[in-house]
Amino acid sequence: MRLLSRLLLSSCALAVAGLLTSCGTPSTVSSGNYHVTAYRPHDPSKVEVKLSLSTQNLYVVEGDRLLMAVQGNVGKPGAATPTGNFTIYNKEKNRRRASQPDAGYPMAYWCEFKPAYGFHEGFVHPVPHTHGCVRLHREAAARLFALTKIGTPVHIATSFPEDAKYGHLVRKLDQSRDPDPPRAQMMSASWFKDPPGPLLVD
Repeated sequence: MRLLSRLLLSSCALAVAGLLTSCGTPSTVSSGNYHVTAYRPHDPSKVEVKLSLSTQNLYVVEGDRLLMAVQGNVGKPGAATPTGNFTIYNKEKNRRRASQPDAGYPMAYWCEFKPAYGFHEGFVHPVPHTHGCVRLHREAAARLFALTKIGTPVHIATSFPEDAKYGHLVRKLDQSRDPDPPRAQMMSASWFKDPPGPLLVD
């Protein structure tokens, strides 16, 4: 886990250069029994992504309709995830890091909203832990990739009204103790595999 965390931290910083639930306090789960539900938008042009840095919660909305609410992992102190209004301008499902160290490391479901900053699959910690990118569990990263397109707005702020409205729906995730996958598996083409079942439901 320490190796994977360290590699993902450096991957976020160099990514571009190298080229749900209860009504109370949600329980925390590891990756073993984690599943995400995401709803198909009626009008994809109205989809927006909102990331709350104070909660690490990511909300995908279509107007007043919630499509997905999940926990992400944002930048640690000194390497904060940038705040502001952005758009997704680059998407690469099977992205691998091109630069050293660790060229070839997988950063699946890459959705870039600012040079060197993007959403991608990676271990999710309960506290800010990245170098600025936003890590998501594969269940969430695959669905975010399916929900968004080039031009989808991304809003990042300390908090959003959605925290009060939907925060109780977010299933808290802690992968900090999950073991490293075998390196050969991460470097193989089989790593880039969608979660089972439909990514979006009606």
